[in-house]
Amino acid sequence: MASAIMQRLITPPPVPEIMQKHKVFIGIGSNIGNRLEHLQEAVDQLDLLNDTSVIKVSSIYMTEPVGETEQNRFYNGVILLETSLTPEEFRQHCKIIEHDLGRPVAYPRWCPRVIDLDILLYDDQCINTGTLSIPHPELLHRKFVLIPLLDIANPVHPAKLHTIQQLLECCPDRSVLIRIKETIVIKKRQTAH
Repeated sequence: MASAIMQRLITPPPVPEIMQKHKVFIGIGSNIGNRLEHLQEAVDQLDLLNDTSVIKVSSIYMTEPVGETEQNRFYNGVILLETSLTPEEFRQHCKIIEHDLGRPVAYPRWCPRVIDLDILLYDDQCINTGTLSIPHPELLHRKFVLIPLLDIANPVHPAKLHTIQQLLECCPDRSVLIRIKETIVIKKRQTAH
């Protein structure tokens, strides 16, 4: 009996598992309705996800549409967040947020969009599955992604091993971005006292 008590005294209590936080860059865009409001709502919803917090938001740029050019210009930006969600879990949450904000589940490519949430980088991982491709395959070819990304950071592309600045310098995209005056606000979560 004494040895059981001694064993409990010398055995430390279990240490709670610390969830690893991942740095994720997300491209955000909208070209339907109140574009800035849609971007703000998306950032707010991302910040409310469990074990996720928005760290930085780039400037917002008015950009030319790609593909189908007979549509409104987009408002585009990039956000940096930290999350303990896996890439696939995070992708699923992005799809739910897009749907909640009015984007249909199925849509033609290059069509107008209320909201677009694209995972650009997830730490330094390279992922290619049937539903997920990280780094985003179009990241190299889009100034509307590279320029706002540089507003926040200059990470290395994990597949190309070049910084975002280096990728911008050789980017074939010749579109012109217009920085708008309005910004996206990171709202602080309300905590109970």
